[in-house]
Amino acid sequence: MSTSTTPPKVRVPADDLRAFCAALLEKGGLSPEGAATTADVFVWAALRGVDSHGVARVPAYLELLAKGVANARADITVESTTPAAAVLDADRAPGPVALSAAADEAVRRARQTGIASVGVRRTVHTGAIGYYVSRIADQGLVGIGFVAGVPNMGYTGAKGAAVTTSPLAVAVPAREHAPLLLDMATATIALGKIRQAKANGTPLPEGAAATEDGTPTTDPDEAVMPLPLGGAKGSGMSLAFELLTSVLVGAPIFSSFHSDDPQGREHRQNALLIAVDPAAFGGADAFTAAVDDTLSTLKALPVADGADGVFYPGERSASVAAERGARGVPVAPKVWRDLCERAAECGITPPEPRG
Repeated sequence: MSTSTTPPKVRVPADDLRAFCAALLEKGGLSPEGAATTADVFVWAALRGVDSHGVARVPAYLELLAKGVANARADITVESTTPAAAVLDADRAPGPVALSAAADEAVRRARQTGIASVGVRRTVHTGAIGYYVSRIADQGLVGIGFVAGVPNMGYTGAKGAAVTTSPLAVAVPAREHAPLLLDMATATIALGKIRQAKANGTPLPEGAAATEDGTPTTDPDEAVMPLPLGGAKGSGMSLAFELLTSVLVGAPIFSSFHSDDPQGREHRQNALLIAVDPAAFGGADAFTAAVDDTLSTLKALPVADGADGVFYPGERSASVAAERGARGVPVAPKVWRDLCERAAECGITPPEPRG
């Protein structure tokens, strides 16, 4: 009787992994600064256990750059007619480059106006949206973000892919606790989970995915798209985020996708980032103290039978980040192999994994 085991993941120190990914992305055409920023987004996600948006994305981004889908030397511009709002035209820059710049712009403006929003037009794959609102929260402000892209999810009552799995993220700074970080999609299940179920031959949960014509299925071989979270609620949120991002910045995706325009289905994304300065609402110190009190109150609630504790959004991923920061970031063998092969092609020496 033969048995098979899954090869263990290799663990790589976060700083080494960040530098390695940045070197690969720079070879792919990004500027040193753009490569470093993009690598930071990937490693941030990997540290927090969001491996679907972690370093496994590096090869995909290299393909986007090689094919010209992503613009390695984008001319990013900022347009504004009022101090509290701006539109950043990404010129097809990778999402990490464009949204990091938008987050910093939102913080700068919010420090002057109390609240500020920056729309992002024509970017390419935003990556983990939680990173950008966390970047805002790291500056002591509340960060809120929405993203819209090319439809890949069902809409209640419609056949086929109608809207996209638009994510929403909110980050709230605290004093003693890790920041609250809510980062969620409007889909019941991620596309990556469908692919994983197909590879493993495991059935999907009821009501999570559908066939090409929108018929719900639990068969991963027949599933091609996720269904909206909460049915009409997730559908409505996705459509609302399209209006708050794409339509707001003058770059509609939904209507273009469902038109006869052949360019309507080209890969692209839009976003909106909002920064709120607690100092404008009565004081930053009082706010973070009250946030701590709120989170402590939540954690002191009686634990339900069978639960392993009461947690607020972002708490467990912050704990994972601390553990991975100390022990190294685990990288799947296939991903590590792919990264090392690309490094060999570029003349880059991979970092030494930990034992």
